[in-house]
Amino acid sequence: MKKSILSVLFCCMSVLGMWAQDVVTVQPKIMVIPYTKAGEDIRTILEQDVNKRITLAKIKEAFDSRGFTTVDFTARLKAASQSAVFKEENQSDLKAQLIELSGADIYVEAEMDILLSNTGNSVKVIVSAYDISTGASLANKVGESGKFYTDDIGKLASKAIESCAEEFLNTIQMKFNDIVENGRSVMINFGFDQNSAYSMSSEVGNQGLQLSDEIELWMEEHAYKNNYHIQGTTDTQMIFDEVRIPLKDPKNQSNYNPNKFGLEIFKFMRSLGLQIQRDIKGTTIYITIM
Repeated sequence: MKKSILSVLFCCMSVLGMWAQDVVTVQPKIMVIPYTKAGEDIRTILEQDVNKRITLAKIKEAFDSRGFTTVDFTARLKAASQSAVFKEENQSDLKAQLIELSGADIYVEAEMDILLSNTGNSVKVIVSAYDISTGASLANKVGESGKFYTDDIGKLASKAIESCAEEFLNTIQMKFNDIVENGRSVMINFGFDQNSAYSMSSEVGNQGLQLSDEIELWMEEHAYKNNYHIQGTTDTQMIFDEVRIPLKDPKNQSNYNPNKFGLEIFKFMRSLGLQIQRDIKGTTIYITIM
């Protein structure tokens, strides 16, 4: 009898253990980068402004202290500057390339404003989080240190980020949890080249269905958890204003992005005997049928 009770208890504990693993929160990997204006070289800004380097370090520390995995942007930048991959003519694209190659899920852009006065010095920090894959905005917060009679910008930056870090990270985590559970949101616009012989009412494929029907049936099967919405369909256009794609590629668990989903659409259209041109801008995939 005792043995039977112990067996039941062991089974219950095993089930609870497996359930606990399933509900563990998946945290995003974050990289903090400095805010730059159009035409500004990110390397020059960091090399010439020690306060920006301090602020980046303090924001990264705030995230690290809360258990988030962070990517060291300064270290990545230094390594990239010594790499032959980043040529002189690519300077303007350096930030974008670093973001893309960082391996992070989210990047946080940080802007700092130092306010000096006779009544005390203060630092204001503006932090904005973006999904690396789609560029979608996830969170925006402003933190202020308050006024103090000190020239220690590092301490003021710490106070500024501490004033908003908890709420900022909670918002990021909430948005990221939704991405993990329901996928990323992209928009897909199907249209036709002006010389195309096809329209949405053209019969295509082995079943002789209209093209618009073939597209919707495919989208129903391939949108993450069948989650999609059609904004409208005409004979010359079909717009999906929301299609969810997975966070990870189900085949190999690598990061999934709009470009990979665009490739799947390309292969689908090829299977219907159609030639297309695809363009991807941010969270929108444009498909032009030739």
